[in-house]
Amino acid sequence: MKFVIIGYFLLANIIAFALMGIDKRKAKKHAWRIPERTLFVSAIIGGSIGAMYGMHVFRHKTQHKSFIIGMPCIFGIQLLLVALWLLL
Repeated sequence: MKFVIIGYFLLANIIAFALMGIDKRKAKKHAWRIPERTLFVSAIIGGSIGAMYGMHVFRHKTQHKSFIIGMPCIFGIQLLLVALWLLL
């Protein structure tokens, strides 16, 4: 069971990271973009670390306050939930 949970979060973070890179590439080409809602959902379902790392690596969404504040808040809430889960 532990490996399934670890695998899920690993996959969620890889996907969130990739979505940031894909959206940045599309932005440079003035092509169809990935909706911001999708980027946030990828973080909420467990990919917050990958999303924040993608923001840093690709220098993407770093001027958007909703991402600068939102992604760390999502990560903080997730940490809190994991801590509560481990304590109960």
